[in-house]
Amino acid sequence: MWIVYSLLAAFCAACAITLSKAGLKNVNPTVAFAVQAILILIVSWSVLLFQKKVPEMAKIDQGSWKFLICAGVLTTLSSLFQFNALKLGDAALVSSIERLSLVFAIILAVLFLKEQLNWKILCGAGLMICGALVITLSNGSGAK
Repeated sequence: MWIVYSLLAAFCAACAITLSKAGLKNVNPTVAFAVQAILILIVSWSVLLFQKKVPEMAKIDQGSWKFLICAGVLTTLSSLFQFNALKLGDAALVSSIERLSLVFAIILAVLFLKEQLNWKILCGAGLMICGALVITLSNGSGAK
């Protein structure tokens, strides 16, 4: 089932990037992100309430809170950087470079989570890097 969720996440992310780029035409990137952040807050809390999962928040340990808070700050920064990049560049180019986060995630997972590398993961990461380079170089700078 994780594959289905991963594909749905990828499709939703692609739609979000495309719609964000269209919405940024006459809007400051920080303002645009703030609008989306409010919607993220409303939708996520609505799902939490609908699924009756609010009591589970009391079960979150202190260490997990620290990791989740740091991850939330970094997610926010990532989105702010992405919105600024989308304002200046083509969605396909910005997205291809931003998706190098997968390569960074592999590196960080190996270093901090002690996940194992194999030749398939290394090959895939190399292909991601090559793909991002090919897409980026195919349209010049992509700046507007």
